[in-house]
Amino acid sequence: MTAVAILGVFVADLSFEAPRLPVMGETLLGSGFVMGPGGKGSNQAVAAAKAGAHTSFLTRLGNDAFGKIALDTWERAGVSTDAVIRMDDAPTGAAFIFVSTETRDNAIIVESGAAGHLAPADIDTLSHTIEGAKVFVTQLEQPMDAAEHGLARARAARVTTILNPAPAAPLSQEVLALCDVITPNESEAAALTGISVDSVDDARAAATALRNAGVGSALITLGERGALYDDGATCELVPAFSAGAVCDTTGAGDAFNGAFAAALAEGRPSLDAVRFACAAASLSVTRRGAAAAMASRAEIDALLARA
Repeated sequence: MTAVAILGVFVADLSFEAPRLPVMGETLLGSGFVMGPGGKGSNQAVAAAKAGAHTSFLTRLGNDAFGKIALDTWERAGVSTDAVIRMDDAPTGAAFIFVSTETRDNAIIVESGAAGHLAPADIDTLSHTIEGAKVFVTQLEQPMDAAEHGLARARAARVTTILNPAPAAPLSQEVLALCDVITPNESEAAALTGISVDSVDDARAAATALRNAGVGSALITLGERGALYDDGATCELVPAFSAGAVCDTTGAGDAFNGAFAAALAEGRPSLDAVRFACAAASLSVTRRGAAAAMASRAEIDALLARA
């Protein structure tokens, strides 16, 4: 039985390091470059699988060199590819990632490629994977109608639904009502609620607004401060862990979401699952890259034991 089913996008990450982004018309010399697997959904699938969950990834993929990188990545991580649809007439997606050498923060542009063709009909075709899972996760890099239909199929089958609303986009009350858990970061929570999330108290207010809009639980990631979980009965800040020097924050949110889904799928209580996810994310930022930075179950358990 699939523990975690994730609908999303794979892209090849092209990561550049420089002190700043160039202005229009300017060329800058960079100080580092890495190419590797990425895409929020794919990263989350790798994170969930490495955290110990039997994980299936639902997507579309081009028949090209970047597509082979995807398949190799999933094979190494143990992600099932039975729900991957191959395309000859569309390329696999790619992402430009800028990493500041000054702050280690990042800025990203994504072109979804073949996965941008995901449609509700694909969800119906692959519904057995969703309905056979314990937890279903999606994001907003693929078309909105596919994400919404996936959430609806999962909800009808009583599968726990998680929406990572990234990149930020307006969401209808109908979509929000399909979310057992929504997992925005500060900027995404602000975009959804109109509340600027600059403090933990702001996060609490945004979480309340999201619950009032129809979601079951709000889980707002707050970077180095950890994550705020609010299900109406419990509202608690779970701090991040000290796992080493921060090297690259790319993919930290994906590490969190994948590990959180894995923990829920194995039956952990919600706050324990958040702590598990915080540990996974804290480990991921000590390494370069996205999928390559995802922690193993043994590493997560060891960090939790030390804490």
